[in-house]
Amino acid sequence: MSISITQKAAEKVVEIATAEDLMGQGLRLRVIGGGCAGFSYDLYFEDKPTDLDETFEDKGIKLYVDPLSYQYLEGTEIDYVEGLHGSGFKFSNPNVKSTCGCGSSFSA
Repeated sequence: MSISITQKAAEKVVEIATAEDLMGQGLRLRVIGGGCAGFSYDLYFEDKPTDLDETFEDKGIKLYVDPLSYQYLEGTEIDYVEGLHGSGFKFSNPNVKSTCGCGSSFSA
């Protein structure tokens, strides 16, 4: 199993990276404590992975995940959605037991 990204999300990552002069960097995906359901997702650009990271590449996007986060993120797909309540990255995570209304917080 790995972590994947949809075509729409990959295009948005390239768009952001181009606008902010971050081309060539990877995306750091991690799980942090907090949020209304116990955990929340954190996604940001990073130069290179650490020696301990799990690294993936999908649709030309490099993804870096630390070992602690990976146990919660294995099999996750990152999508980009645009809707009435705003737009943003959405995580389809098969490990999630419950979420809350904000969509960025979960329990596992």
